[in-house]
Amino acid sequence: MTENFPAPRRDLCGAMHVHRRLLNESMTYRAQRARIESRALQYETGRRSSVRRGVVTLPVVVHVVHNTPEQNIDDAQIHSQIDVLNRDFRAANPDVSRVPEVWRTLIADNEVEFALATVDPLGDPTDGIIRAATDRTSFDVDDGVKAAATGGSDPWPTDQYLNVWVCRLGGGLLGYAQFPGGPPPTDGVVILHTAFGTTGTATAPYDGGRTATHEIGHWLDLFHIWGDDDGACSNDDRVADTPNQADSNVGKPAFPHVTCDNGPNGDMFMNYMDYVDDDSMFMFTQGQRERINACLEGARASFLVARQAAPAKEPAAAVAPAQAQAEDGDVERLLHDSERLTKEVLADIQNMLGLVGHETGK
Repeated sequence: MTENFPAPRRDLCGAMHVHRRLLNESMTYRAQRARIESRALQYETGRRSSVRRGVVTLPVVVHVVHNTPEQNIDDAQIHSQIDVLNRDFRAANPDVSRVPEVWRTLIADNEVEFALATVDPLGDPTDGIIRAATDRTSFDVDDGVKAAATGGSDPWPTDQYLNVWVCRLGGGLLGYAQFPGGPPPTDGVVILHTAFGTTGTATAPYDGGRTATHEIGHWLDLFHIWGDDDGACSNDDRVADTPNQADSNVGKPAFPHVTCDNGPNGDMFMNYMDYVDDDSMFMFTQGQRERINACLEGARASFLVARQAAPAKEPAAAVAPAQAQAEDGDVERLLHDSERLTKEVLADIQNMLGLVGHETGK
């Protein structure tokens, strides 16, 4: 029997719920977010520039957590989602041609691609898909889907794999993500099974695979384009080339849609970090790319270091000495940044332990 659910509202993405909860609960998360924002600002203002060269491919493990046969989505639906991600993050999606002329120079190829993992944490071959039956009829933003003990599926090492959980979400949620800097055991992205991929259970208007594009944008440190200020026009997404806007857009807006005195061009509602229907969002900007670079070379540098350290599958062509020296310098800088970030995290933990010990000794 086919499950019939009302189409959820995309403005119930749960990423900011998780973000605010962690800010309230964790001093370490607050400290990490301050460092991450400082680095992102340096990239945005040009005080620091990206050192990575070429496309980085992120290994993905998809956890299909199912309570009914229909929720146990098939491999084809999963592959359809990976295809969408690879088009969207490379600006290779056909509908990018619909970006209004005034913003076409801002369209960004993030040089990020995704592939289902081929090797598991133990070094054995895998198809990158985990299937876990559950007694739970739905999940929410409490991260229950991310652990077998709470009816979900345990993550693979989150500094080596992008973990994506696909399940039935309650409360009208389409998905949610954890921003970089959060607890490793819950790091990753969660997507509603009817808003994942383009085939199978994917249901209009969220059958274009754009929910995962949106949530992985959060995982790579992008905020909602309107700044989550409930229409106050006082906050933004910390990206200079996305216009400030009053609130989320839904459905299929007509261009221009002016809010927050942002005329004549109005809201960039076709940005992946807004809430419009899947067939109405189709771009990232150059400023968002810089923020993603800051994330990949900072809080998520382990993915770049692993890529640089991976042995070549076949002999590489000879490289000119100057080019080789430049590439070695890039790797050295990435390794240095990763080492420094690790030291900063350890310092945060030590400070936290000191605070706990001080409070206990009162």
